[in-house]
Amino acid sequence: MREVVVAAVQMAPRLNEMEENLVAMSEWIRKIATEQRVDLILFPELVTTGRECGVRFTEFAQRVPGPTVNLIAQRASEFNVHVAFGLVTKQRVESILYNTAVLVGPDGDLIGEYHKVHLRGEERMTFRTGYRYLAMETGFGVVGLMLGWDLAFPEVARCLALEGAELLAVLANWEADQMEEWRTYLLARAYENTLFVAGANRVGEEPSYSFGGDSAIVGPRGQVYASLAGEVDPETGRPTEGYIVARLDLDEVRRYREEFQVFQCREPQTYRAIVKKY
Repeated sequence: MREVVVAAVQMAPRLNEMEENLVAMSEWIRKIATEQRVDLILFPELVTTGRECGVRFTEFAQRVPGPTVNLIAQRASEFNVHVAFGLVTKQRVESILYNTAVLVGPDGDLIGEYHKVHLRGEERMTFRTGYRYLAMETGFGVVGLMLGWDLAFPEVARCLALEGAELLAVLANWEADQMEEWRTYLLARAYENTLFVAGANRVGEEPSYSFGGDSAIVGPRGQVYASLAGEVDPETGRPTEGYIVARLDLDEVRRYREEFQVFQCREPQTYRAIVKKY
């Protein structure tokens, strides 16, 4: 048994308040890691800034590694956990920004960074499109990072699975009026690829958006190991902050793949239309 304990944080980042968000993230890491043993903690997409920062994204963007990644890496080392979270980053050219997910390890090392490929709506005016998917080796198994709308494209999860991913970490800003879609995609990606999917979706309000939470961890056959679906503030009826934890056996990935032959029965020569632009 290759056991891994995964936690997904359902957080409401404060818009344009990076320092406050980093303090909140540090507190979540401390709280989760001191309440039980945990190997990996996930935070939502753009958790350090919020989503509707507009031109201020240029102000908040950092290189990787940089101050924010170094701070969270320090917390990861302090509590001996892996941490994945979303932030805005930049390259050497200051005007090129990416919607990014970063994974840091329990030794305080940077394991990898992923730039979101499938940008939606106004994201296209702010961020540069990423161009590759990374299946990242950790001390407990292989993790694939996804951001938000990437979840809607089955090719992303399949590429990561073919690269060896056993667990997909989905960091999201999924909107409250689209939660059926969110829940369906989480289950579908797990079933299609016989792997674990952990989704950390944010909550809270911004000027143009309301975010729906429903963070969940599901197994290779659609088993829901943990979920925050239905967790709402009794006064407002809106989804609340919180976190979930699940203990997963990554050996189940290989076992179910051998049983159902999903990858062995693929016929790639018939899939040429998938790589056509239109």
